[in-house]
Amino acid sequence: MKRFFGVLALGMLVTSSLVACTAADKKDETEHDKKKSTEVVTEQQFMSKVDENYAYDFAKGLEQFKTNEKLGYRTAGSEAELQTGEHIEKEMKSLGLQEVTKDEITVDSWTFEKADLSFKTTSGKEQLAVLGGYQTNFNTNGKKSYEVVYANRGTADDLEKLDVKGKLVLIDINQREEWWINYPTYQAHLKGAAAVIAVQNGGYGEVDESALNAQDICGPEDAPAFSMSQKDAKELKKALKKNNNKLTVDFDAKSTVKMNQKTYNYYGKIEGKHKDEYILLSGHYDSYFDGFQDDNSAIGLMLGIAKAMKDSGYQPDKTIIFNALAAEEWGVSNSRYDWSTGAYNQIFKVHPEWAKQTFANINFELPAFEHMDTNEIRSVYEFKDFLTDFIPTVPAIDGIYKDGIRIVTPLQTWSDDFSFSIAGIPAIRNDFQDSQFMHTHYHSQYDNNDTYNKKVMKYHMNMYGTLAMAYDKQAVTPLHFTTRLDEMEKSVKEKIYTMSDVDAKTLLNELAETKKVAKELNAKVDEVNASYEKAHAAGDTKEADRIYKENEQLNDALLAAFKSAQDDFVRLTWEDEVIFPHEHAQNNIEALQQAKQALEKGKVSKALDESLYKVDNNWYAYDYDREVYDYFTNYVTDQPADRLKWGAGRVMGHEDLYDVIASLQAKKDGANFTKEIKAIDAAIQTQQQLLKKTNEQEVKAVQALRKQLEAM
Repeated sequence: MKRFFGVLALGMLVTSSLVACTAADKKDETEHDKKKSTEVVTEQQFMSKVDENYAYDFAKGLEQFKTNEKLGYRTAGSEAELQTGEHIEKEMKSLGLQEVTKDEITVDSWTFEKADLSFKTTSGKEQLAVLGGYQTNFNTNGKKSYEVVYANRGTADDLEKLDVKGKLVLIDINQREEWWINYPTYQAHLKGAAAVIAVQNGGYGEVDESALNAQDICGPEDAPAFSMSQKDAKELKKALKKNNNKLTVDFDAKSTVKMNQKTYNYYGKIEGKHKDEYILLSGHYDSYFDGFQDDNSAIGLMLGIAKAMKDSGYQPDKTIIFNALAAEEWGVSNSRYDWSTGAYNQIFKVHPEWAKQTFANINFELPAFEHMDTNEIRSVYEFKDFLTDFIPTVPAIDGIYKDGIRIVTPLQTWSDDFSFSIAGIPAIRNDFQDSQFMHTHYHSQYDNNDTYNKKVMKYHMNMYGTLAMAYDKQAVTPLHFTTRLDEMEKSVKEKIYTMSDVDAKTLLNELAETKKVAKELNAKVDEVNASYEKAHAAGDTKEADRIYKENEQLNDALLAAFKSAQDDFVRLTWEDEVIFPHEHAQNNIEALQQAKQALEKGKVSKALDESLYKVDNNWYAYDYDREVYDYFTNYVTDQPADRLKWGAGRVMGHEDLYDVIASLQAKKDGANFTKEIKAIDAAIQTQQQLLKKTNEQEVKAVQALRKQLEAM
């Protein structure tokens, strides 16, 4: 209400002032407005309009939309997500953004309404445990009684002698150091369990023993799972122990997944002089729990930058797009790549043309918390040099980021920027991935406004707003291909190539020759952009326009080469880490060779504990049935690309060691390992053939990239 009355009072003041204006005054004002519209707004003027309180208030206001009254949740395609999107759309229009657009996309929706479990403690007291949810179907249709059993870590061995049919299975889990939630959940599902209740035992939710956790399920919707706090689990385990691992509880839960539903991405623009060239700012608006940092604050920050640009009168050269994305946390059922669904659909299905028009994407995640003493910007390889040059221009704020700013590469898969980058848009984001926050508050009910750091919010609004302005001053996107080529060269392990009878020298020579061309192109890109900035600074609009027009084809060629590099050189491990193509087979060969050497020395424990688990998806062969292992392997190798989204074609194969690992687990050090060594030898040969094939493909791809760079 205060804001409304403030605006009303201002309107009355303006009205009375206008009444007192003379005709001469009006003429002076008109001339002043014309002059102001042609003035260049500086970074300082932009920063003077940055309002971190606005960003906070808007972020906090998103919590009003929820599907679960006790816990929050604004998830893919749910009514709460739809309401949040409409709220953002309204704000974009209120800020005066142009062409505010609502883009329809198709996702699998999830609505989590409740999961209340009550039981009698050892003292006879009735205890209510409010549970978190995962993206699965489970509806008790009111309170219903279930038997609960405790199954330790939920492995095949843990469940083997338990009768879990129709029961709730309580397990402990550490999703960072052991396995993802889908494996024990599906193992229990195959044995007929009604649902799994997971208790975080480290890895996530470490902030407090009352913390719940939510993650993407990466599994089928008919294998239900929920999250229980350690605090409630302690009491439940005590009661189970007292009753010989048999206890009846009352459960009232409703979690609903629906396939192929509609939700919406929203964007508004500040239209630039070159209206069809873009700088894209983005953040997602779906969330678990309150989601204050992840990702309410990102939306507040993004719109706060838009507001400061509008309030300062900034007139960009390129159109700046502010894109609020749905369904980042989850949006497609039964896929390993079930997150970043909104961004993937936006750039690959709704606006694929953006990929050829966008100079840069700046994506925001968890931006109002000081995750580390060093402020990290995670970037595609090609922007590292530009960002390194930009760092000294960022004004420091006392009390935060005492170790300054660091650029880290490459982009990883944890956020929407990866989807934009593989589409061909050079992208960055504020980094959070290696922070303690990920272990403590991330995806828990403790991700609330208590985590808010006002200084960090202001710092990031200043930094990323002025970074967008820095990109806007470039005539061509400031890509340097040398960084990627350097890192690719470093990743080649010649020893592995030699022992595999694969020619590494040709690849290394091609990389070296291509780097020479790339260095020359770096200089040309920098020279063009320096001339453009100089013309702008001098107010020489005619010269700036000439430089811009003259280099349009260069910009198009730079983006085309970047897209080729993303297509040819970005692959994923089975743990979703970004690698170069040759690293898949190279890393497998190294691990298999180490395992073989250990077995030849009679050290089965060394082979199992230090090597074999590193090969593809074989970590899960250690603890789960073949059916579970195959299910989650095959849904990567044998699923349609439309279900795999941004992961389609990025994993380069799978070496099945399930039987070898099972055989070795049954043996002790010093046993006869002839059969297993023979199987490992066969796997090595397969991977060596893959390395040879990959090497040939990479040589051709590097040559093709060099031709693209030479043509510029």
